[in-house]
Amino acid sequence: MKKLFETLRNINKIEELRNRILYTLGIILIYRLGSFITLPGVDPNMLANLQEQGSGGLMGLLNMFSGGAFSNASIFALGIMPYISASIVIQLLGMAIPYFQRLQREGESGRRKINQITRYLTVVIVALQAPGYIANLVAQLPAEAITPFNAAVTTPSFFFWFSSTVILIAGTLFVMWLGEKITDKGIGNGISLIIMIGIIARLPSSLVQEFVSKMGALGGGLVYFLVELVILILVVLFTILLVQGTRRVPIQYAKRIVGNKQYGGVRQYLPLKVNSAGVMPIIFAQAIMFLPITLIGFAQSDSLSGFAAAFADYTGFWYNFTFFIMIILFTYFYTAITINPNQMADDLKKNGGFIPGVKPGKKTAEYLDNILSRITLPGSVFLGIIAIMPAFAQIAGVNSGFAQFYGGTSLLILVGVVLDTLQQIESYLLMRHYDGLTKSGRIKGRSSTFSM
Repeated sequence: MKKLFETLRNINKIEELRNRILYTLGIILIYRLGSFITLPGVDPNMLANLQEQGSGGLMGLLNMFSGGAFSNASIFALGIMPYISASIVIQLLGMAIPYFQRLQREGESGRRKINQITRYLTVVIVALQAPGYIANLVAQLPAEAITPFNAAVTTPSFFFWFSSTVILIAGTLFVMWLGEKITDKGIGNGISLIIMIGIIARLPSSLVQEFVSKMGALGGGLVYFLVELVILILVVLFTILLVQGTRRVPIQYAKRIVGNKQYGGVRQYLPLKVNSAGVMPIIFAQAIMFLPITLIGFAQSDSLSGFAAAFADYTGFWYNFTFFIMIILFTYFYTAITINPNQMADDLKKNGGFIPGVKPGKKTAEYLDNILSRITLPGSVFLGIIAIMPAFAQIAGVNSGFAQFYGGTSLLILVGVVLDTLQQIESYLLMRHYDGLTKSGRIKGRSSTFSM
């Protein structure tokens, strides 16, 4: 506790760091206030059905990512996920289309162009998702939920549809802008923090609901609740190990002549992460699994609705099996596009470095690729297990809201974003020669959350 207060005092002494943290908190406050502003024409007192729909299943997961804005029929109802989806599409296009590959090699100017294209694509995605959300909203609310100005909920006016669509698009763009402002002038990755805050906002109420349900006549009592908390702590610790886990590959720099003295090689280690892709495979897979929600919104036939509903069943076999396989595939895919063994081998060769017992150049690249393939497999499997654990927790009797924190995207984002943010604060403290947050002075984050 003494170390914590000392660290807080050190943070307060660094004006730039203090201002960045306060700026970030201010932006987060704006985002949270916006999540309670209801769409014009919707009676906020008539949202019981929508909030019940957002309490579990895939809708509950989407509601969690939006910080409850989904069930509040808020102007931020679609949250930041359309921007995440657009960024994923652009990254995939960068693997197949030469134009995007060229932009990626153009440095800062190319990055600005890619960001601009991503924003335009975000507008397109929200414009497609917004009518689906409004259709679901109309179906869930009673007839008196819409004010007379917009007619009955069963036959809403064109103005209600048009204005709500425009507001949802503007809301997502505004949230995207808030995230970018945090990245530029605050602390941490803005997009990641926006998602994390939405998840954390649901934790207190979910914990209270779980405690109340377990203290009920058929809930199992206090002991059962404490067992759940112990299991949750173990899952969190396992997730931290997965995020920080590395395989150290020894490297050595060749002997060099400096002046008239000869210095021997320096032994170092090249850290290769067990989970090099971070949380992105789950984000990729989750974005695709959100498609059934859009399909249900536009569905006109029972067969399509039935197919989409089967994959929208959060605890169903086909949803979790598909989700698990997709995470493994996306882990390999994202590792391949973010880590280039050939580039690593070239960099080592240019700097006079080598792996003992391995020839420089092509052999080194093959050696690194082989190690990456071996450590990515268990990493992807463990990532898949963590991703589907909330479904098992819910089957075991944990309420759907609290079960989300037993794994999945929510837990990985929480752990990863907290570690990344603490790592940035640690860097500021160490640069000013203050003690860090830990005795070792090193917090290992994911090094990348969302590369957008």
